[in-house]
Amino acid sequence: MPTDDQQVHRGLEGIAVAETRLSSIDGEAGELVIGGFPLDELAANATYEESVFLLWNDRLPTADELADFRTDLAARRAIDDEVREVLRRAAAEGKPAMDALRMGAAAANLGSDDGDPETDARRVVAAFPTIVATYWRYRQGEEPVAPREDLGHAANYLYMLTGEEPTDAAVRGLETYLNTVVDHGLNASTFTARVVVSTESDVVSAATAAVGTLKGPLHGGAPGPVLDMLTEVHERGDPEAYVRETLDAGERLMGFGHRVYRVRDPRASVLSSAAERFYEASGDDDFFETVQSFEDVAVDVLAEHKPDRSLETNVEFYTAALLHGVGVPRDLFTATFGVSRVGGWTAHCLEQLEDNRLVRPRARYVGDAGRTWTPAKER
Repeated sequence: MPTDDQQVHRGLEGIAVAETRLSSIDGEAGELVIGGFPLDELAANATYEESVFLLWNDRLPTADELADFRTDLAARRAIDDEVREVLRRAAAEGKPAMDALRMGAAAANLGSDDGDPETDARRVVAAFPTIVATYWRYRQGEEPVAPREDLGHAANYLYMLTGEEPTDAAVRGLETYLNTVVDHGLNASTFTARVVVSTESDVVSAATAAVGTLKGPLHGGAPGPVLDMLTEVHERGDPEAYVRETLDAGERLMGFGHRVYRVRDPRASVLSSAAERFYEASGDDDFFETVQSFEDVAVDVLAEHKPDRSLETNVEFYTAALLHGVGVPRDLFTATFGVSRVGGWTAHCLEQLEDNRLVRPRARYVGDAGRTWTPAKER
């Protein structure tokens, strides 16, 4: 029988391995605090640059500091020709967007001097949207659109995807999304980033490893399938029939249930409000009405089918509706998550380095013992 210090906590379930001031999750109450602010207050009002500054500095910037911060990030957006060629090939070979983001992230410090951790952090936050948009333009058979330094982070991302300046409603919708998912405790990709930088590796390497972690479908892969589901339901016009058919077939209903939350994901509430504002402004109320009806039906039917489990709406459900509305292509949903979360990854890297200790858990050995060597000819 193992002693207490030999107990295995699979997936590090329930284990606290760091102290952080960046975000706090109450899964039972359905509350998320980012940098000391309730999520709904920060997400609906801040620019993405303000959210990142808050995470890095533990306070909001003054007007002058915000202007300087925006200018500095904007000046770091461009990527080298060699990186564009890698992205061109990735697009030509049909590689997924997350593969392209990983390749681009790994080369983010080409053409620049080796920087200190904060300089590297600024570089990857600034370059991620350019990497994703460049890849997407190549995927569409178009040349990349150069970043514009006069546009904010969210507006510039939408502009680079299409070559057209986005509407205010689209910018606010994307801005709210980026703020909403910028940090969320010690999730898998954030933990990966902290592990990498705990070795005193660089922030670019940590962000690249985090992208690889986010690529896994158990972490960042569901918003696309949610959109497919919502589109089908909208075309069929019968949400309840879809839900019941899916559950009766033993299939998972995308966009419901979460590892941490036992009630409705607070990020779903924020994104639901943001999506409602966007769709009202854009005049496409029909689709959003389907989304809302589907949620109501799905929650009720899930409670009926699985009364012993709490399967409430999670962040992916309204991520799909909102990103689709503001014009982010379905194939870029997870990469766009990365465009936001890199702000949190880098904040955790900087926090880790403030009082660093190498992350080094151990495993409990359960294999054989006492084996003796047998030469190959005698086996």
